Amino acid sequence: MKLAGRIALVTGGSRSIGRAIALGLAREGADVAVNYVSHAEAAERAVREIEALGRRALAVRADTSQQVQIQAMVEEVTTRFGPIDILVNNAGVQKRVYFLDLAEADWDWMLDVNLKGCFLVGQAVAAAMKARGYGKIINVSSVAAGAPAMRMTAYCVSKAGLTMLTKCMALELARYGIRVNTLAPGLTRTDINRKDLEDEAFLKARLERIPLRKVGTPEDLVAAAVFLASSDSDMMTGMTVQVDGGAGIA
Repeated sequence: MKLAGRIALVTGGSRSIGRAIALGLAREGADVAVNYVSHAEAAERAVREIEALGRRALAVRADTSQQVQIQAMVEEVTTRFGPIDILVNNAGVQKRVYFLDLAEADWDWMLDVNLKGCFLVGQAVAAAMKARGYGKIINVSSVAAGAPAMRMTAYCVSKAGLTMLTKCMALELARYGIRVNTLAPGLTRTDINRKDLEDEAFLKARLERIPLRKVGTPEDLVAAAVFLASSDSDMMTGMTVQVDGGAGIA
């Protein structure tokens, strides 16, 4: 197993991409803390599935845009399991709004969760990783980081910012043995966009921009996440692994 003995924290780990990655890390031997903010039952189900794989698991509630809650979460995980080796910054939100209709509150919400949250959780976890001289941080972004889209201003900006945050973190944390990389999914069927994908016109237009003509699943991202979390990627930091069906070349 590639992650035997490792301790992982996955934010937004109760559903969709976060859940798939949490289970994938557990299958490779990691004990996993599943962060959630409002889906307690889903988080507990994920915990039971991880435990069924023979690994330790913990559901821990925290709003990742709130520093006090983050500190409490990191302390709880460390107390229960030990120092965190792997952080997957996956918690994210999205709302489709035209630029001229974008409310300040929605802008703040998306930037707070998608960008500031990764900064705050990354900082809290990296501080302990520094002392140990080791760590893997994976910031889950999106192809939207480099491709503007209608009604997606705040989301695209938050993900573009996350790309630069990853590079800056990687540059400063390399001296402490901490690798920081980005995992960027393409169009992936999740709870956030499930309703959009039920719109045939929307789906057709999106598939025309994807060479493989496929909508991804959360499970399609697991192998890349395990790679970035394992020693296989020890010579990588500050990079983006894009799993998008070829959308980046279309």
